Amino acid sequence: MIHAYAARQPKGELTRYDFDPGPLGDEQVEVAVSHCGICHSDLSMLDNDWGMTKYPFVPGHEVAGTVAAVGGRVTTLKVGDRVGLGWYSKSCLECEQCVGGDQNLCPAAEATIVGRHGGFADRVRAHHGWVLPLPAGLDPAAAGPLFCGGVTVFNPLVQFDVRPTHRVGVVGIGGLGHMALKFLDKWGCEVVAFSSSAGKTDEAKKLGADRVVNSRDDKEMAGLKGTLDFILVTANVPLNWPAYLDALAPKGRLHFVGAVLQPVPVPVFPLIMGQKSVSGSPLGSPTTTATLLEFCARHGVAPQVETFPLSKVNDALAHLRAGKARYRIVLENDLKG
Repeated sequence: MIHAYAARQPKGELTRYDFDPGPLGDEQVEVAVSHCGICHSDLSMLDNDWGMTKYPFVPGHEVAGTVAAVGGRVTTLKVGDRVGLGWYSKSCLECEQCVGGDQNLCPAAEATIVGRHGGFADRVRAHHGWVLPLPAGLDPAAAGPLFCGGVTVFNPLVQFDVRPTHRVGVVGIGGLGHMALKFLDKWGCEVVAFSSSAGKTDEAKKLGADRVVNSRDDKEMAGLKGTLDFILVTANVPLNWPAYLDALAPKGRLHFVGAVLQPVPVPVFPLIMGQKSVSGSPLGSPTTTATLLEFCARHGVAPQVETFPLSKVNDALAHLRAGKARYRIVLENDLKG
């Protein structure tokens, strides 16, 4: 029996929910959850904003814990291993994307909290290919967010060959953006943080920014014209996109990982003349996620987290909804059967 917290309806309160998961699959791993981060995607799924939530709904896809059981065909992990699990819980391993190492782009990829129960529980299951060992230097109390928000902002650095000599801008200093600043600082880049909040300047510099630009100041924005090689957008609101495109150097890239819901107007002529690009990406593959974990362990990088006991999950969700999280929330398992 798995003990969890679940919502019975959109935007509903999470209450205790126990369920029998059935036999463990031959290629599955069961993880005893010690910690689980809360992501904005959990809120979107809880509220059924994307129209695909099934209730009762157990959120949670930023899991850290230990292997409690392995299926008969699992050879890569053993009981007691420290591991983590993110948004994806399975991929087909047969399509062109999977064979090519881009399992995160698998058309048939299974998500940890879509049509199945997630990590706001004492146990969670997934295919062994997506359950990754935690390096010895990582604290499980802060590791969970690396498996979703962390790899979301790390993946573009790998995919688009961002180099230590590059000047990189980060738009938005929040759950995603604060990790991007930390990664880029250790990556060796010159880092510019964009923020509409003047009060975040000192904090952004402590996180790794070399310079902080007020995104609402047209003069400051104009002063960046043609200087940035890569701009990572972690915000999810409409902004002055032409100004950001103007800040790109020739061959520069404006890259989205924040789910901006409104169409983004892109003037084509500046793209052509500067050979600039606009792109987006989801999370990373298991290999990229493993690289991120090693990077964080080696450089002592961790997300900034606030911790709540799992029994106070509704308080934690309210804290996130109110925009008070600094910068990721992690639930500590205190469930008892």
